[in-house]
Parts: sequence; structure tokens; C-alpha cells
Amino acid sequence: MAGLAGLLYEFGLLKRYKRTGWLVAGVSSPESVAEHSFRAAVIAGVLAVLEGADPERAAFMSLFHDTQETRITDIPYIGKRYLKAAPNTRVTADQVRDVPEAVAGVIRDAVGEYEDRTTLEAVCARDADKLECLIQAVEYREQGHQNMQPWIDSSLAALTTASAKRLADDVLATGSLEWVSRVLNGGSGA
Repeated sequence: MAGLAGLLYEFGLLKRYKRTGWLVAGVSSPESVAEHSFRAAVIAGVLAVLEGADPERAAFMSLFHDTQETRITDIPYIGKRYLKAAPNTRVTADQVRDVPEAVAGVIRDAVGEYEDRTTLEAVCARDADKLECLIQAVEYREQGHQNMQPWIDSSLAALTTASAKRLADDVLATGSLEWVSRVLNGGSGA
């Protein structure tokens, strides 16, 4: 169990590691990798329901989609032009090497499925990653950050499911706090 305890401490680093693309865009205190992964997991579950896939599987994959960044960091897209990181499946295999096999296998399988993109759940999880980025860019833009359009555009272009595309359209058509007004005016906020 010592290896599992170590892995949990390692994944805790994701609460401190910042998403570097937002630093490039001029956000001085951007979201952490863990914050991104949490909302991506919620979105993955929702997209999976809308697309007729298994929401628990999609959400589970999303929780692990960036855990490799504890070892290779969050390389911004401009950095990927010059650096070649190890494949996420290889990093994950190293991360879970000393973890009980029942746990290690489940994590390796989730990361492998996410990276292979061969299941509808993996496609939903990938769309959730991009949709979460789009939502975060809209929120940062509303906070006064000027350089968000490239992130919005690239996120939109990467979406593949009909549900993610429809949701993205609604995200772009509403403000991030419009739900508060609906709740205060007697609505459900949905």
C-alpha cells in the first residue's frame, strides 16, 4: 500500500500545478490541473448521458486524463513544438508500477482508453477536456483577460460530438453568471 499512498500524494501535486497555457495567455493566477480535471469529469459525465454512453466511465477517464502532468508538467502547445513528451500511457505505467495490480490495471485501462479514443466514452471525455477549456476561456475573458479567443477557437474546432457542439454554442451565448440571475428570479438555474 506504500506505493498507493505515494501515488495519492503524487496526484496531490495537480492541485498546485497551474495550467501553463493560461500563463501564456496572461492569466497571472490560472486554474490548477486538478481544478480543470474536476470540471472536465463533470462535463464528461454529462456529455456521455447526452450521447448515450456510460457517464461513470467517461467521468472516470477524465479524472485521470492529465495525471501524467505530475511528471511531465503541462507543456503548453508552443512548447510541444520543441519538446517530445513520453506518451501518457507510458507515464501512467510508471506512475502505477508500485500500486496494487487491481488499482494499477484500472488506471492504466482508463488512460489507455482515453488515449485510444476508440469508445464513445473516450470521445466524450476528450470533448469534455476541450469544452472545459472553452468554458474557462470564457470565464477568463469575462474577468478582463484579453487573449482568450485562440483558446476558444481551438477548443471549438476540436469538439466532435453533437452534444458538445450544442453545449459550446450555449456557453458562448450566455454569460458565466446568468444562472445566478435565473435562480434569484425564481428559476432553477438550469
